[in-house]
Amino acid sequence: MNRRPTVFDLQQQKGTRKWLQMHVDSGAEAAAATEAGLVILSCEPDHTLEPIRAAAPAAFISAGMPHGSVASPSEAIRAGFEILQRGADAVYCSHSPQFIEAMTREGIPVTGHVGLVPNRATWTNFRAVGKTADEALRVLRHVKGLENAGAAAIEVEVVPVELADHITRNSPMITMGMGCGDVCDTQYLFSSDVLGTHTGHYPRHAKKYADFEALEAELQRKREEAFRAFARDVATGTYPEVRHQVRMDPAQFDEFITRAQTL
Repeated sequence: MNRRPTVFDLQQQKGTRKWLQMHVDSGAEAAAATEAGLVILSCEPDHTLEPIRAAAPAAFISAGMPHGSVASPSEAIRAGFEILQRGADAVYCSHSPQFIEAMTREGIPVTGHVGLVPNRATWTNFRAVGKTADEALRVLRHVKGLENAGAAAIEVEVVPVELADHITRNSPMITMGMGCGDVCDTQYLFSSDVLGTHTGHYPRHAKKYADFEALEAELQRKREEAFRAFARDVATGTYPEVRHQVRMDPAQFDEFITRAQTL
């Protein structure tokens, strides 16, 4: 599919196709992702959204609504439409179903979130969620709440494979799977983990395919070396050289001096 997929397209292909999904942080990452065949992207709704949209015109983009940025369903509707107008195809929202229902009633495609939800981790801690029958049922009730609210997609994060499989098979929502095996509709990771752009914690489900942190450290060393060389050349008089300068013709300069005295 060369054109940008719609919610309808994704729902029609649910169960027959698995999509690759990446959370990207820049237009450069978005362009690289789409060149690699990734169809679904996610991102923050900050200054990176427009460059990401421009770099990946054929991708389906779910842009996050910061948790706590809206305090009422009406505010959620306004913020949701703004995110769509800036280029997103869906709005990620970790607020309660009443906020999601308000947006979906207005035709805004919404991505919900169950399992390990970082914005709600004070209730679960950062761990796998749903390993017991009681906890799995709580996750499933949350899924049903989002489904009844009209969510188009749902991020399923760090839940047991069996539970993720049950959710995917029994919900019309597109399941975006992170840290729950290969049973969801999308296989989802963050570019920061894939590219190795940080020195912090890498989650168990992440796999680092590059070491951009080491590359950036090397680039920083190269920056410092170049700046020190520049400072040294200025101090020793070896910069600027003749080839770096512009000179006036002597006759023109003499004429300038003569005429400048009349000013």
